[in-house]
Amino acid sequence: MIDGLTPYTDHKDSGLPWLGEIPAHWDVRRNGRLFVQRNQTGFPDLPILEVSLKTGVRVRDFENSNRKQVMADREKYKRARQGDIAYNMMRMWQGAVGTSPVDGLVSPAYVVAKPLPKTESRYYQYLFRTGAYMDEVNKFSRGIVSDRNRLYWEDFKQMPSPYPPPEEQAAIVRFLNHADRRIRRYIRAKRQLIALLNEQKQAIIHCAVTRGLDPHVKLKPSGVEWLGDVPEHWAVKKLRFNFRYAKGSKAAELTSEYVGRNEGPYPVYSGQTENEGLMGSVSWHEFDFEEPVILVTTVGARAMSTRVLSGKFSLSQNCAIIIPRKSSINVSFNEMAFQRMFAYEKATISLIMQPSLRFADLDRFYIPEPPPEEQTLIAKTVVAQIAELQNVCDQANEQLSLAREFRTRLIADVVTGKLDVREAAAALPDELEAVEPDAEELLDDGDTTDEVELDTEPEEVEA
Repeated sequence: MIDGLTPYTDHKDSGLPWLGEIPAHWDVRRNGRLFVQRNQTGFPDLPILEVSLKTGVRVRDFENSNRKQVMADREKYKRARQGDIAYNMMRMWQGAVGTSPVDGLVSPAYVVAKPLPKTESRYYQYLFRTGAYMDEVNKFSRGIVSDRNRLYWEDFKQMPSPYPPPEEQAAIVRFLNHADRRIRRYIRAKRQLIALLNEQKQAIIHCAVTRGLDPHVKLKPSGVEWLGDVPEHWAVKKLRFNFRYAKGSKAAELTSEYVGRNEGPYPVYSGQTENEGLMGSVSWHEFDFEEPVILVTTVGARAMSTRVLSGKFSLSQNCAIIIPRKSSINVSFNEMAFQRMFAYEKATISLIMQPSLRFADLDRFYIPEPPPEEQTLIAKTVVAQIAELQNVCDQANEQLSLAREFRTRLIADVVTGKLDVREAAAALPDELEAVEPDAEELLDDGDTTDEVELDTEPEEVEA
C-alpha cells in the first residue's frame, strides 16, 4: 500500500516557505476560516480530558495515574465536543494538541477550536503535530521568554494552513489511520520482543550473581532478602566493607590522585544524560581511574542505574562513584550484582521530591562475595551468554527508531501534499480494525506518555 504512493502531478507555490509547493487543486487558508473558538463552561459532569505531547487528546485515567490529581472547580473547565481541536497554549509548539475523542472538559488555560463545515479536524491534528508546523506555532506564539511562549486564539486563527478539498481531507485521514495502525502493531511486536529479551538477560544475571555457575552447588541462607540462598563457600558482606564511594561534586571525599578540575573534552555523565565536551559548572569534577569503577545514578527517574567506567570522565552531583577497596574485587561481577540489588531495593529507597539514593542507603546494603577467581569466571560467562541477546535487542531498538522516523516522515509528506494517497485510501477495506487501547503509548520512548498538566489557573481568553 505504501510502496505504490506517488507525488501529485500538478503543483503550485503555496507562498509559505515551510510548506513549499502544494497540489494545484489545494488551497491555503488561515485557521480562522477553518475553526471558531469554543468557550463553553458549566458542564461539570463531563469526563476530564488530557493532552499528551505524544498522543494527542484522550480521557484522563484517574484510577491508574501515578500523578497527584488536584482538581479545580469543574464548572470553570472548558467543554470540548467530540471532533474539536484542543491545545495547550504554552506547549502546542511541542505537540500538545489533538482532536477530542468524546465530549469532555479541558483546563480553562487551554484553547478549544470547533471545526467549521468542510474542515476535517483529524486531518489538522496530523498537520499540527508535524515538525514544520510546530516551528511555525513557535513563531506565532508570544511570551517573555521562549519556553513560556503562548499561542493565543487570536494568533492561532491568523496562522495559514494547507486546505485540501474536504473529500481529500477525509481520504488522507483514512489512509494515515490505516498506516498508523500497521506501524503501531510493528512497534508493539518489537517492544514485546525487547521486553522478553531483557527479562531473559536479567534472569541470567540474577542466577549467576546469586547462585554461581554450578547448578549442583550446595547452598546456604544468605540472610539477605534479594539474595536468598547462596553457594555455601560464598561470603556475604556489607557493601561498604568492599567499596568506598563519593558523589561527583564531593571531590574532597576522594583522594586527590583521582580528582581535578574539568579541563578537557572527556565523557560527561549526569543523572539523565551523557555527552562529550566541556562543563563549566564547578559542581562537575573530572576523574581519572586506571582501574574500572562503578557509576551509580543517585537522583531522578534513572536513579540506581549502573555502569562500569574507567579512564578520564566527569560527573555531576547526581552520580556516585563506587570504588573497590582491594584489587581482588571483580568490578564487572559486582556491577551485575548491584543491578539485581537495586532492582529489588528500589521500592525501599527514600522518596522525597523524586527517587533518590543516599550514601546511608549504600551503607546498609549487603552483596555476595565469591572467591576472586570465581567472580572473574562468572563475569566472563555472563557477558558471553547475554552478548547475543544484546545484539538482538540493539537491532530491535534500531528498527524501532527507524519505524518512528518513517511514521514521522510519512505523515509530514502526506498532510503537506508531497504524496498522493487518494487511490490508496479508496482501496482500503470498508471496515478498518480498531486500534488497541494502549497502542498510542507505543509511539512514546518511555513507558508513559509525556502529559501536560490540566490543573492550572484560568487565564484570560478572547470570547
